[in-house]
Amino acid sequence: MQVRTPAVAGMFYPKNKNELESTIKECFLHKFGPGKLFPTTDTAPVYGVICPHAGYMYSGPVAANSFYAISHLRPELVVIVGPNHWGLGCNIAAMRDGTWETPLGRVEVDSEAAAELHRASRLVELDFLSHTRDHSLEVQVPMLQEIYKHTFKILPVILIDQTMESARELGGAIAKVSRGRRTVIVGSSDFTHYETNEHAHSQDAALIEPITEMDVGRFYAVLAQRRVSACGYGAMAATITACKELGATKASLARYATSGDVTGEKDSVVGYASIVFT
Repeated sequence: MQVRTPAVAGMFYPKNKNELESTIKECFLHKFGPGKLFPTTDTAPVYGVICPHAGYMYSGPVAANSFYAISHLRPELVVIVGPNHWGLGCNIAAMRDGTWETPLGRVEVDSEAAAELHRASRLVELDFLSHTRDHSLEVQVPMLQEIYKHTFKILPVILIDQTMESARELGGAIAKVSRGRRTVIVGSSDFTHYETNEHAHSQDAALIEPITEMDVGRFYAVLAQRRVSACGYGAMAATITACKELGATKASLARYATSGDVTGEKDSVVGYASIVFT
């Protein structure tokens, strides 16, 4: 069984176990976080979330809102979908027969779910190499390990191909695999990249609107018309599609902030949103 070792520990998040646990708790208590520690007392079903994937010092507090929203669940499977920043490997890649290692331990990949996803969509290939260097899925795993103390498995899916047609097909396939399992979906994406804080807020507000309406067609239209530089747009569209097919009727913005809002450096920022599908 292959072990996917950390690629960004010590850069995007601490590589020391105690420091990592402390940092995650600080994200939850941060003014841009939920302001309280998990688990939530809310018992409403949550089908999935959209969550940022930058370094914890920048996006961790916003990400904590998504993880707080799902912290009461006891999923057996967490599907994590994100963009392939390196362009390494396959256009759409899941993996099987492996574990993901972080400073908090190892999480097993659900090989059966991966094989089902591969069968459900001709677009999905099973490939380990595609996952080896990227941070978009990796940074979500320690958060999951911290909020869930029960045994769960993950299904990592990383995308080079983020076209609307592919995202919709992938979302439908994820929904098919999710049925019959206690599943939650994490769509990993940042929003506007390296614009002024004011411009990022404007761009991202326009893109968040069709997400909260769960309108994938309009989402891609806004993305193109405004040239929003969100990196994981296909991951977000697949998450919207899957959650909607599984029964989600509402998408709510839990928190939006930029790296500039967090650090005070507002000339060139990245936008982050936590969106919850119920």
